[in-house]
Amino acid sequence: MAASVASALKFVRDMREFGTARPSFARIDGLHEVSYPRRKQGFWPSRTLVISEASSAPAVEGGSSNDTVPTPKVIIDQDSDPDATILEITFGDRLGALLDTMNALKNLGLNVVKASVYLDSSGKHNKFAITQADTGRKVEEPELLEAIRLTVINNLLEYHPEASSQLALGVAFGAVPPEQKVDVDIATHITVVDDNPDRSLLYVETADRPGLLVDLVKIITDINVAVESGEFDTEGLLAKAKFHVSYKGKALIKPLQQVLANSLRYFLRRPTTEEASF
Repeated sequence: MAASVASALKFVRDMREFGTARPSFARIDGLHEVSYPRRKQGFWPSRTLVISEASSAPAVEGGSSNDTVPTPKVIIDQDSDPDATILEITFGDRLGALLDTMNALKNLGLNVVKASVYLDSSGKHNKFAITQADTGRKVEEPELLEAIRLTVINNLLEYHPEASSQLALGVAFGAVPPEQKVDVDIATHITVVDDNPDRSLLYVETADRPGLLVDLVKIITDINVAVESGEFDTEGLLAKAKFHVSYKGKALIKPLQQVLANSLRYFLRRPTTEEASF
């Protein structure tokens, strides 16, 4: 990865236990430093991601507000565009042009090559087509995809403090933390289905926490299942992922589907499990 991206991917460790023991976050000269767990040899190296904090500015990054707090949604879509990562952000009708968010993405070594807005009954949807500045290609590295997600959530907390009541990060950093904690056992749902002869579809829904996207990909690849593409949605306190997966270029057979589902279920329902037990 080019130096501009590598400089954005400076991260301390230990986010897996978020929700029971709060993750190690620190403020350093306007930056949020958030820790990730150590990766096993052969997978992505551990690194520290420095998430740019929104600059001192008005409390709202454009947009409007009302008494009912909508559910914030952050969608990272790797399927719909072969050449770019699609980022979609929704928070009712409260979001403006998100110029500060675009600048924060540029600080991660990314280019916003296209931006659009559309309205529907759920609110205003801001969509960005993102590529890596050094290669011009879509973002593939899980750590950088997670950095994008955390950057957007960080800016939501900065410019829309009321969003903290609907976000997992609001527990540690929100002006109004969530009233209820999501029960991981109840919230976790995992399904693997056949897509075509060459790949399967994995659906995961669980309680959100920092580092989750990276951890999911690691668990999948730990059992030699390849992640080809997918979508990762943050919907309030929940995370919903859809991954296209394969084993040696083929769809997963039923026994391997069961192994994958069991591995993910074991990890997600034991968020405080020590690294040595994996």
